[in-house]
Amino acid sequence: MCGIVGAVSTRNIVPVLVQGLERLEYRGYDSCGVAVYAQDGQPGLRRARSTSRVSELIEQVASGQVQGTLGIAHTRWATHGAPLVHNAHPHFSHGPGADADSKPGRVALVHNGIIENHDELRAALKAKGYVFHSQTDTEVIAHLIDSLYDGDLFEAVKATVLQLHGAYAIAVFCKDEPHRLIGARAGSPLILGVGKDGQEHFLASDAMALAGVTDQIVYLEEGDVVDVQLGKYWLIDKAHKAVAPAERPVKTVHAHSGAAELGPYRHYMQKEIFEQPRAIADTLEGVEGIVPELFDQQGNHAPGANAARVFKQIDSVLILACGTSYYSGCAAKYWIESIAKVPCQVEVASEYRYRESVPNPNTLVVTITQSGETADTLAALRHAQSLGMQHTLTICNVATSAMVRECSLAYVTRAGVEIGVASTKAFTTQLAGLFLLTLCLAQAKGRLTDADEARHLKAMRHLPAALQAVLALEPQIMAWADDFAKKENALFLGRGLHFPIAMEGALKLKEITYIHAEAYAAGELKHGPLALVTSEMPVVTVAPNDALLEKLKSNLHEVRARGGVLYVLADADTRIDSGEGLHVIRMPEHYGELSPLLHVVPLQLLAYHTACARGTDVDKPRNLAKSVTVE
Repeated sequence: MCGIVGAVSTRNIVPVLVQGLERLEYRGYDSCGVAVYAQDGQPGLRRARSTSRVSELIEQVASGQVQGTLGIAHTRWATHGAPLVHNAHPHFSHGPGADADSKPGRVALVHNGIIENHDELRAALKAKGYVFHSQTDTEVIAHLIDSLYDGDLFEAVKATVLQLHGAYAIAVFCKDEPHRLIGARAGSPLILGVGKDGQEHFLASDAMALAGVTDQIVYLEEGDVVDVQLGKYWLIDKAHKAVAPAERPVKTVHAHSGAAELGPYRHYMQKEIFEQPRAIADTLEGVEGIVPELFDQQGNHAPGANAARVFKQIDSVLILACGTSYYSGCAAKYWIESIAKVPCQVEVASEYRYRESVPNPNTLVVTITQSGETADTLAALRHAQSLGMQHTLTICNVATSAMVRECSLAYVTRAGVEIGVASTKAFTTQLAGLFLLTLCLAQAKGRLTDADEARHLKAMRHLPAALQAVLALEPQIMAWADDFAKKENALFLGRGLHFPIAMEGALKLKEITYIHAEAYAAGELKHGPLALVTSEMPVVTVAPNDALLEKLKSNLHEVRARGGVLYVLADADTRIDSGEGLHVIRMPEHYGELSPLLHVVPLQLLAYHTACARGTDVDKPRNLAKSVTVE
């Protein structure tokens, strides 16, 4: 969600800080800022903050008034307090006796996460005379560190984190120690970047922020506190015991150096939709037979025999995910139960940990996440593990993420960096990974014949070409988008395996066009939502030529009889023809079990072109963030 960049160096570090923020813009944010310890004629804390884009912040610092060799920067997605300048990070401490116009205190801090006991801490600090200039929970941390500071910032942060309840990743410095940067994390990601020859070191929420600056990365673990100085760094763990270098090894991470060029595309979302054939091909590249390229928690290739043994032991599957990833899991449920014949349950991760469930140690717990840092999904995984379910596997797009490190097995998709907040290529590569998992389970259970294996592999190898043919439908989708841009409500229908695809289509429309959209299993139409159908509510229907086609046609007749206007994505041989109130786009071919990967692409394009027609900020929709690292 929010982005952190921090550095201690021998050079002016501001260009590196703001460049790091630019590379984290894809996460989504509504304010940004940078703070440094300035060492010119009037040494002390200085900052610039903005509720506009990072480009506007760069214009602020270009005057040269914000320069220094020690600094922190941040992109904020508002939780506590509106997206206003006084709530933007970094925050300064203001000690007893300070007033609203007072000079900043000695502590500067940025924070990702949510502090649950901030009200209690705020009251105690106000009683000591501390002045609050924001509505954020973050300012509480700055004041608390200041109140505990006695000449050693590392010790003050250690004492502070013991009083914090909730999730946090922080980077903090103090004007009294101008060559020292302290970081700490619990529940939110934070990494250490090791600079060349010890001349500079960095903190960041994402390795991408440091691309081109350093590729030597240390991944901080839950509860770690790190002391970063010129030429050295020092770590303690959650028990506040010193951490040996071997326990937090330096890894070489070749992060993408910022956002890729747009090329001929108007937005990153459009580019990423059209990258799906390549993303699917790359995701399937490491597949040997039907066995995906699995990794263990250390990032080593997991022996196929070990994975097969786990798959033979399990008797059910539990999928945990949020948002778009949840819908990919819903589609996988149909595959896992129909092909592998293994019972499968799909849970919204944010709900799973807060209800009493019946744990089964023979369950394979599958987490799905694009970033691998989704707070709700990580918490749900840990909850499942605490209940004794130790067979865990993640399908994730980031090999170095917390989710990959915490699951015993990982299948890393190869979608590449996804800049647009609304997920597209990450979703289709997740579906590809889940289909491979289904085949692995079926094979381990002795439920996959040689003929079926060959048929499925042939279909998967043809997916990139099939997706290219679907993308050629873009001009027809654009004509639909002109109609949708004038509407404020839409209904999406699907049956069976394609009901989750209808849900994903509705989500995409909501996310980037701000049109209210809902999805229903088509058979549920007459159980309530039919009351909403008028000529002003377009009804999008996913209509593959499968066993439920005739039932689906009956649902379409129900809509037309009420004056509804239908937009149907139909396979070529469905015998559904365009007419008054019925708009049909024919898919190039029927694709059997893998049909969801093709049918979702026109829905992505529909949302995209409708958003363009309405003039919304496609890649950075309001109120949303790319990586949701808070509950």
